[in-house]
Amino acid sequence: MTITPIQLTGLPDGVEVRRSSRRRKTVSAFREDGRTVVVVPQRMPADQIRNHVSELVGRLSRRTSTPLRSDTALLAHAERLRTRYLPEAPTPASVTWSTRQRRRWGSCTTAERTIRVSTLLAEMPGFVLDYILVHELAHLIRSDHGPEFSALVARFPQTELAEGFLQGFDHARTIGPGEEPSGPQ
Repeated sequence: MTITPIQLTGLPDGVEVRRSSRRRKTVSAFREDGRTVVVVPQRMPADQIRNHVSELVGRLSRRTSTPLRSDTALLAHAERLRTRYLPEAPTPASVTWSTRQRRRWGSCTTAERTIRVSTLLAEMPGFVLDYILVHELAHLIRSDHGPEFSALVARFPQTELAEGFLQGFDHARTIGPGEEPSGPQ
């Protein structure tokens, strides 16, 4: 499979189009490093690409938009999750977005009861952000990642789905455009 970025005029800012040799008819869009990536079939004409870009960019922005842009809103959201899934956890002192966390999704300082989550999560589906918040809230009860901690996090019903999503995301960002994933060695 070959994926190659292409240059098209008239696209909105922050949109990258990639042609895929594997695709025949379908077009998809996703967010990556703050930009929208649209993947199209290798032989799709430019005018059709522009039509698809317009539609998919609008659909993606509606699907990924989150009202949790402020730290205040994020703290309130974390409190709702704490009340629902981990009522025995202490209330966090703060929950904030972090632009510096590029390798970790979240972190928790238990002594200060502070939680930080990566701004990368703002563009992911809501259940993924919720999972990370529940994970960090669970650290307010258990600081390790042992079986008791895992049981706390598992109270969130979409734990496995979110973990799978994040594993796929991490895997995808380690593969550059046009590269093939390496198989078992």
